[in-house]
Amino acid sequence: MDTRAAAERFVGVWERAWASHDVPALLELYAEGCVHRSMPFRAPHRGRAELEAYLRWSFAAERVTDVRFSPPVVGADRVAVAEFRVLAREEGAAGTLAGCVLVRFDEAGLVVESRDYWHTAEGHQEPTGRTFLL
Repeated sequence: MDTRAAAERFVGVWERAWASHDVPALLELYAEGCVHRSMPFRAPHRGRAELEAYLRWSFAAERVTDVRFSPPVVGADRVAVAEFRVLAREEGAAGTLAGCVLVRFDEAGLVVESRDYWHTAEGHQEPTGRTFLL
């Protein structure tokens, strides 16, 4: 399994599928027994069914304007990280969500573990400095 190829597929699908709320396309990236943490202190979403429920809940009120992911940074042990920035509207108010996702892939290139760290801001804005480190 080529970690770089899996990571590039991951960010490419997430960028496209988040913009259109294509939950089935996102779920195809994850192993059946995956563990996803949407924030450090929230309970993890275990397995595709819990991840699907979380994604549908998360997307319910969101109207996406723009999604951008950085090229992934690939490390040892089939791990990759990428930054993201999402412009959206919820309940008529513009907002920006910016953060990063850390993922670990299995031998087949599916995500077995992922963690998101993110922040929100009112209005549509870019993070200060360069949008992404790369």
